[in-house]
Amino acid sequence: MRYTNIVEATFINRPNRFIAYCELDGETVKCHVKNTGRCKELLIPGAKVFLYISDNPERSTKYDLIAVMKGDRLINMDSQVPNDVATEGLRRIPMFSDVTEIRREFRYGNSRIDIMASDAENKYLIEVKGVTLEKDGIAMFPDAPTERGAKHLRELISSKEDGYVPCVLFVIQMEDVIRFEPNMVTDPMFSGTLKEAKDSGVNVLAYTCRVTPDSLELSDPVEVLL
Repeated sequence: MRYTNIVEATFINRPNRFIAYCELDGETVKCHVKNTGRCKELLIPGAKVFLYISDNPERSTKYDLIAVMKGDRLINMDSQVPNDVATEGLRRIPMFSDVTEIRREFRYGNSRIDIMASDAENKYLIEVKGVTLEKDGIAMFPDAPTERGAKHLRELISSKEDGYVPCVLFVIQMEDVIRFEPNMVTDPMFSGTLKEAKDSGVNVLAYTCRVTPDSLELSDPVEVLL
C-alpha cells in the first residue's frame, strides 16, 4: 500500500496514546499517532519520523505519524494498514496462492476475523497482527497486553470444528529481522494462547515488509519461534 503527502519531521514528545508533537520546518506541529501501543522504544525525542499530511479540513489534527527511524531501521508504525498490506499481498504467500475470494471483517462466532479467503478446496480464516516491536533483530508481538488478541486466537482454534483452515499472520512492519517470537514478558496470556493455537492446528505465519517512508509491502517469511 502507498501513502501520499509524506514529510519528514523530528519527534518531540507524546503526551498521550493518541497525540504526539513533532518539529516540522522549525515549527511544532500536533500529530495523530496511528498506533495506540506503547511504542516507547520507537518514539524517542529526536527520532526522525514521517508524517502524512491530511487534506481533510474537518480533522482536529492535520498530520498522522506513520513511520519512525530506529537507528538505521525504518519502521512503519501505522496500526491501521496491516490488514490492507495482508490483503494486497495474500496470494504471494504459498498457502494462499490459489485463493479466488477474499472477504474482510468476516463475522465468526463472537468476533470479526480480519480476512476470510477461499480457494477450490479450503476456506481460510486469517487473523492479522501488525508488529512494530523489535529487539536485537527479533520481532515480537504484542508490545502491550491484548485480551482481544487472545480472544481471536481462541476463535481460530474453534473454527477448525466448522471446517475452516485457521491462520494468524504477523505482518512485521520492517525489514531484515531474524525471526518472530511472542512477547512472553509483556503478555504471557497471549503468548501461551498462541502456542496453544499452534498445537491445535492453527497456522502461524510471519512476514516482513518492504518499507519506505510512503509505502509498505508484504515481503519475506521469517521463522516463528514459540
